[in-house]
Parts: sequence; C-alpha cells; structure tokens
Amino acid sequence: MIIVSDLAKIEGRRFPARRRTQNLAGGVAPIQTKNFAIGNVTLDPNGGQVPWHNQEQEEVYFVVDGTAEFCLGEERITVTSGQMVYIPPQVFHQLTNIGDTPLRMIYCYGPAGDVAHWRQELDGTLPPAGVGDTPPLPAGARPQCTDKPQP
Repeated sequence: MIIVSDLAKIEGRRFPARRRTQNLAGGVAPIQTKNFAIGNVTLDPNGGQVPWHNQEQEEVYFVVDGTAEFCLGEERITVTSGQMVYIPPQVFHQLTNIGDTPLRMIYCYGPAGDVAHWRQELDGTLPPAGVGDTPPLPAGARPQCTDKPQP
C-alpha cells in the first residue's frame, strides 16, 4: 500500500515562537518511520524561530527559502536558501528568521519521534538560555523566544 504525506493537507502545529511545523514522516505524520523523522517548518518573518534547545537525535536543517541566523553551541552564522546545516546530538541550537518574508526549511532527524522541545514550548516550560543547565546563546545572537502559549 502506498502512503502519501501531502503538505497541502497537513495542518501541522503552531508554536509560540512564531512557526508552523508539519510532520511529513515520523511523529504525527501519515507516514510512520522508526529511523528518521522529516518535516516542513515555516518561520514567520522577522523573528519566527526554532528556539534554543538540544535533543538526543542528530539532525539537519535545509533552508528551502529565506535567510536565518543559525546558532550551534558557541557559534553563530547566517544561512540562506539552498544551504543545509548539521546538528550533532546533544548540542544546543536555534534558528531565527531574519528576513522580511516567511522562511521555509526542512528538518530531518533520527531516530524518529517527537523531540522534547516541542512539548516544552507548547507547555511554556522550555528552559531559557543561560539558566541552570542550559548554556547561553552565542555572543550577539537574537534572543531565544520564551513566550508562553496564549490561552
């Protein structure tokens, strides 16, 4: 049986950090996988974000359209359309749209399953950068979105 994930038919989830995530394979996606998860993320213009977090899985972000600030550990760079970045397991990272238009990116991580920061962000419990065991953002980085979900 052929199973299709159709981006046009996947509502996805909206997050307080001004992004929409649509699972294509793994997690809540129509296609269930064990070894990887892949999905589409749209970051709102001027600050939409995947906030500062880490996870067990290794991951890549591929920027389909737009310009973003990408932080990884103590480093900070600008990434643009057509570029992919690698995120090793356990390393804190953040992606912030610095453009005036929506940014689209594809993520892929393995193994599959929801990552903890999604639930933490939706619950308003995402650990802030530089507090407790969470390292600070790299120097000059845009602040982590720690907005609480709206009721």
